[in-house]
Amino acid sequence: MSAGAPSGAALDPVPEPTGGVDTDARRLAEYIAGTERRLAALPPVPDRTFDDRGRAAAVHGRARRARRAFLARHTETVYGVLTDGLTRPVRLADLVHEAADRFPGLVPTRAQMAAERRFVQAEKEGREIDQGIFCGAVLRSPTAGRHLVETMLGPTPRALTLLDGFRTAGRIELDTVHLERRGVAGHIEFRNADRLNAEDDRLIADLETAVDLVLLDDAVKVGVVRGGTVDHPKYRGRRVFSAGVDLTGLRDGRISFVDFLLGRELGYVNKMLRGLLPAPSSGDRCERSAGKPWIGAVDTFAIGGGMQLLLVLDHVIIAENAYLALPAAEEGIVPGLGNLRLTRLTGARLARQVVLGGRRIAATEPEARSVCDAVVAAEDMDGAVDRAVEALRAPAVPANRHMLTVAEEPLDLYRAYLAEFAVVQAERVYAPDVLAKVERRWQERERRRAAREAGGAHLLAGRGRAGG
Repeated sequence: MSAGAPSGAALDPVPEPTGGVDTDARRLAEYIAGTERRLAALPPVPDRTFDDRGRAAAVHGRARRARRAFLARHTETVYGVLTDGLTRPVRLADLVHEAADRFPGLVPTRAQMAAERRFVQAEKEGREIDQGIFCGAVLRSPTAGRHLVETMLGPTPRALTLLDGFRTAGRIELDTVHLERRGVAGHIEFRNADRLNAEDDRLIADLETAVDLVLLDDAVKVGVVRGGTVDHPKYRGRRVFSAGVDLTGLRDGRISFVDFLLGRELGYVNKMLRGLLPAPSSGDRCERSAGKPWIGAVDTFAIGGGMQLLLVLDHVIIAENAYLALPAAEEGIVPGLGNLRLTRLTGARLARQVVLGGRRIAATEPEARSVCDAVVAAEDMDGAVDRAVEALRAPAVPANRHMLTVAEEPLDLYRAYLAEFAVVQAERVYAPDVLAKVERRWQERERRRAAREAGGAHLLAGRGRAGG
């Protein structure tokens, strides 16, 4: 394909890997360079006609077929190169960047991803789908996938930097999370107040840091997660557990695939379930920590990612006026590992009603007891948390919860699900129905905000006239 080939010319055949990794990587890089020239010949995404979009989809489709073919043959070799033969732990974000540097065309470059971040979701090329294909291939490999999972169970550098300060002070304030040690409990409070404690890239990073600190501090025996008070007009001053993914952030293109959609599942959520691991090494099983028990205190509601989080906790307390929901059908995306874990707790029929039909579960419904351990009056929440901490601080609890996890969700089951999830979720966040839904919700939110501001302006004007 020549540099000046027109965007409508016939596409070159997808190269089939036939040789060693270096030869096939060179052929892949040449092919992907050709597809990039074709994309560059088209108008920017917002200006593309219907036909232009069809041409772009065809180019992306061929490029993704080439990447999948290469990875089907060389995933473990590629991962071995990137990790120095499984001797070097490389966290997920670094892994995709190093793959782009070492194997050009396999995943998007840093520059391409930086360019994507300048656009709202609907105006991107969808290069995160290519990251999803790569991550799915790595996780699908029993060797590479296990190594990546174990790498991501290690404490983050940020947490290690903050650990001594937390041990001394017993509290730490992050941008969107407050962590405080009270007795033997480490209390994590979500403080993304202007977003109903919805999850975004900042909150995911802060939660992983806080979870690491709870797990690293020997003085903490039990972790507690709870939502702080929020600023939303409807719920102002009330505690809210979580509204799930920040859909405005998704619409604006600020919810990343690597750091959020896949990173949260490999990061703080999995650490709450399995504990921490030291850096994995070649040939030896990592000596693992037993983890610590976790309590969830749900005020008002736990939606989406908030409800997903409850599925890995050891004791869940919910206020009697609260509710739970996994609005996957409404949002159009996959609710994390909810599809893997919810059935185990609720049975298949109720899980399908929740995930496929959007059913909410009120705290007062009998079905709530399949997800929650205690339903209490709002004013008794603090006391219920204290009682649960006391019950779960026993020395035998960590070992027994570890064995429950081994029985209920073996690491290879988790890894295999996550391999499929990586690809499906990356595709769903660029699906036309999802893009249309988040745009409608954003427009509705903007209309409500404008109406509130107009109402406030009229009120102030009226007061001014009355005062005159």
